[in-house]
Amino acid sequence: MSELPTTPAPVTGPARTRVVAVVVTWNRVELLQEAVVALRGQSTPPEEIVVVDNASTDETAALLRSSFADGLDVVSLGRNTGGAGGFAVGIERALTHDPDLVWLLDDDTVPTPDAAAVLVRAWQDHPGGRPSLLASKVVWTDGRDHPMNTPRPKPGATSAERVAADAVDAVPIRSASFVSVMCDANAIRERGLPVADYFLWNDDFEYTTRLVRGGAGLYVPGSVVVHKTRTYGSTDADPGERFFFEVRNKLWLFRHSTGLAPHEKLLYGGSTLRRWRRTYRGSADRATLRSATRRGFREGLWSRPRPNRTVLAEAGWPDAAARPLGRQPFSMLMSTWAGDDPDQLRDAYRTSVLEQTRPPDEVVLVQDGPVPAALARVVEELTGRSEVPTRVVRLPRNIGLGPALDAGLAACSHEIVARMDSDDLSAPERFERQLPLIEAGADIVGSGLWEFGRDRDDVVGRRTPPIDPDEIRRVIRFRDPFNHPTVVYRRSAVAAAGGYTDLALLEDYLLFTRMVEGGAVPANLPDPLVYYRVGEGAYARRGGAALLRSELALQRRLRMLGITSRAEYLRNVVVRGGYRLVPEGVRKVAYRSLLANRSTRVRR
Repeated sequence: MSELPTTPAPVTGPARTRVVAVVVTWNRVELLQEAVVALRGQSTPPEEIVVVDNASTDETAALLRSSFADGLDVVSLGRNTGGAGGFAVGIERALTHDPDLVWLLDDDTVPTPDAAAVLVRAWQDHPGGRPSLLASKVVWTDGRDHPMNTPRPKPGATSAERVAADAVDAVPIRSASFVSVMCDANAIRERGLPVADYFLWNDDFEYTTRLVRGGAGLYVPGSVVVHKTRTYGSTDADPGERFFFEVRNKLWLFRHSTGLAPHEKLLYGGSTLRRWRRTYRGSADRATLRSATRRGFREGLWSRPRPNRTVLAEAGWPDAAARPLGRQPFSMLMSTWAGDDPDQLRDAYRTSVLEQTRPPDEVVLVQDGPVPAALARVVEELTGRSEVPTRVVRLPRNIGLGPALDAGLAACSHEIVARMDSDDLSAPERFERQLPLIEAGADIVGSGLWEFGRDRDDVVGRRTPPIDPDEIRRVIRFRDPFNHPTVVYRRSAVAAAGGYTDLALLEDYLLFTRMVEGGAVPANLPDPLVYYRVGEGAYARRGGAALLRSELALQRRLRMLGITSRAEYLRNVVVRGGYRLVPEGVRKVAYRSLLANRSTRVRR
């Protein structure tokens, strides 16, 4: 038996703050070199540096293929997606390195040696809780404050917010630029990625307001970076045709973004009009600005940002061609807790490991908190006698399924991970059927399942998931198209989506939605490959006040992430929230009618 006494961040917190830096570059090879050297020379250096090459046409690609790039995590895109797409990709990649903080920098930004350390210290010591975002002081090459990158102070900051910020020599802010900001990784996991379609303008404003809303944003002037723009100036400089992006994106922001509250949209709307007026007054070509404004209004009012997966696919992200194809090793991930039945755990392990025609290469079993002696004996028995290497991740206390699975994923040795519940059963050919789809390029593969009662022969229903990828993407905004106990996924795709969260009975749905919306390639097999136990209380657990709270939290999260529209949010609250409140008998009939293909004599 191999035992890992792993304690995940939700229990004790990390021993060391992990910072992952993200630099987006385009045709500035010399400045990129200077920026990376400065990052490597930090007094608190980043654990990882992700460099996103936005389809540069100079010598950047050659530099990133040279020995200079040793130790860098390089992402090369097939077209220039601007800062919006570049940082969306970079943050997604950064999350796969399990950061506490993600540091975003432009390629013409050179941090002074203590820039990171000062931000990290403010994040650690802030008495008002972990800030969602921390911004550096940005100066130009001559030492003057750079007017292009001045964070916006938070209007109406309370005295408590000002006192808490002052305790770490900072100022409360509402937004900042991508030139040098550190973002709390948990805030990123909760609020999502930048909107990749905000090409050229307002991408940082939209994203940072979304991260900070309801939390704390800090301007930390003790952290200094040099922004080496060609000229010293602000965003009021004459933009010419590019003004189209300012107008379109600002209208998108006011109409669709969840970063600003309604009263804030009025406040910033007035500020925007004043800035536009200054831009017109200072322009030498007002005809071009008028043309750009008309086009911006037309696009901003009659369209909305495309999903990130659509925008980034045009740039070749994710790069499916770079994935290893063919037969690969895989891990199987299970979690058990004090309420599990020892015999059911034994049967789940036996059918999913020992009786498989293609068994896993390792098993990671998370023991979520202390367990009774009988269950502990089964854990020892399975891990001590199995021919398949099995690791036990023992958590000191019960933290819930989502965080427990995150701890288990961190212990998995392989990129491909299969899920299994501790009370269900697998068909012998399950992994032999599913693994080829993952090995051919999919990121998540589920299957149908049988529902059974007293034993495997007591089949009471069948769930058949959608199999067409476009249909999976369509329905996921309204219901979970995957049966969680059946899924096999890529660990990197799970990490890029932020991992599981502690959302009772719905953590899987939130994760899968974020994966698919973020560009993960979905697939399902219609055939039932798992036997899912629906014993006493199964329908009671799908309702009640606690699950209603989780449902409402889920719908708020999907709305905050921009996955659902306002109309879809309201529809889901009424339909899915109402389902949690109806009597158990009604809920059972509705479930069997809508989700399970009921049959008392199911052919198997």
